[in-house]
Amino acid sequence: MDFEAFPLSGQVTKIILESISDGVFTVDHEWKITSFNRAAEKITEISREEALGRYCWEVFRSTMCETRCPLQATFAQGTSQDNIQGEIIDRNGRRIPVSVSAALLQDEAGQILGGVETFRDLSDVETLRQELHSGTQVGELVSKSRSMHSIFKILPRVAQSDSTVLILGETGTGKELLAKTIHQLSPRRDKPFIAVNCGALPDSLLESELFGYKAGAFTDAKKDKPGQIALAQDGTLFLDEIAETSQAFQVKLLRVLQEREFTPLGGTSARKMNTRIISASNRDLSSLVHSGEFRQDLFYRINVLKLTLPPLRERKEDIPLLVDGFLQRFNALYNRRVAGVGEQALSMLMHYDYPGNIRELENIIECAFVLCPSEIIEPEHLPEHLGKMSLHRTDPRSLRSAAQEAESRAIMQALEDSGYNRTRAARALGMHKSTLYRKMAKYGLQAPKGSKDHP
Repeated sequence: MDFEAFPLSGQVTKIILESISDGVFTVDHEWKITSFNRAAEKITEISREEALGRYCWEVFRSTMCETRCPLQATFAQGTSQDNIQGEIIDRNGRRIPVSVSAALLQDEAGQILGGVETFRDLSDVETLRQELHSGTQVGELVSKSRSMHSIFKILPRVAQSDSTVLILGETGTGKELLAKTIHQLSPRRDKPFIAVNCGALPDSLLESELFGYKAGAFTDAKKDKPGQIALAQDGTLFLDEIAETSQAFQVKLLRVLQEREFTPLGGTSARKMNTRIISASNRDLSSLVHSGEFRQDLFYRINVLKLTLPPLRERKEDIPLLVDGFLQRFNALYNRRVAGVGEQALSMLMHYDYPGNIRELENIIECAFVLCPSEIIEPEHLPEHLGKMSLHRTDPRSLRSAAQEAESRAIMQALEDSGYNRTRAARALGMHKSTLYRKMAKYGLQAPKGSKDHP
């Protein structure tokens, strides 16, 4: 065993280097490998005897060797390089995704003997990422969640119709994005999409905002001002937080929807409306109708087509997809190259329940993006309330556990929806029937007593 190049002498150091799961090797000033631990042998499938004395690029054949070698940057800048992602090629030609860190190798007197590099095999993590990222995209919506796929399946038909749509879901689930997607898929796509937050304005301002007003309608009305309904003519008007409107306003909105015409404040003649209405609420409108807080007739008018967005805690398999989308946007906005999220950080993200849903996840990633000085977001870049999670929940294995839990839940839901007809369940999940059988056995999923678990 050749570890004599290490300045840290002693049997303990050798034992530690041989027992860790990360590959470790050192090079001298001529870039020749002077030590090579057991994990490095395992990952590259190249023995220590073959590696020692050879140039490092001959052994690793990495995608980073020519353009962004971490060791070369370390020698040039005199500082360590952390968590640089790339690929190496093993002796069989297989490309292996790795995370690399590099530092100067110095003796006790501070003399530079060469460089040391550690590399971690990310094959399992990358496989899992690919599984998690094999989602479906409709417009700007991305998901591999079965609950979202149910929406994706009917979305083209919803978009092609002119019926009013009601979107329900907790705050931050993406109701406005869904409304925009419906508009973009519709024949009205080339016309305006206008969003109005009904909960942000009192009745008087909301009326003038929607219907517009004529000059002289009130003291400050110096000239005519078209309302959002007129501006959205031939397009789509999105009324968010419609449950927050008063019953007096609801009566006026109901008349507009029934008659398909509106009158600006201070006006004397009605104008025809050719605008599609999409409404949204984070509250249960049915309950509000029963309690008398929301008009039943307006509820029936806006509830022709209803879409319910699931909270993020019920579609955690979408978190990697959403994170990648946010990073792409932030990279373009700030002209940076943050490549992704490290396995421990992703594990922490997968185990958080997100009371603020997708909007909260976006804020978390933006915070981490700002604090991250390198290409990979790590746990220390995440907000403090995520960083306080216990160690066992940030174990890399918990990432796979979270994904498997989400997959198991999706399979069970498909079985229940199909009446435990495994052929139909497999079709709904987009997998072969034999794959479904294998995954059912893997997760120990069975039909409940009294039901027919038939093929």
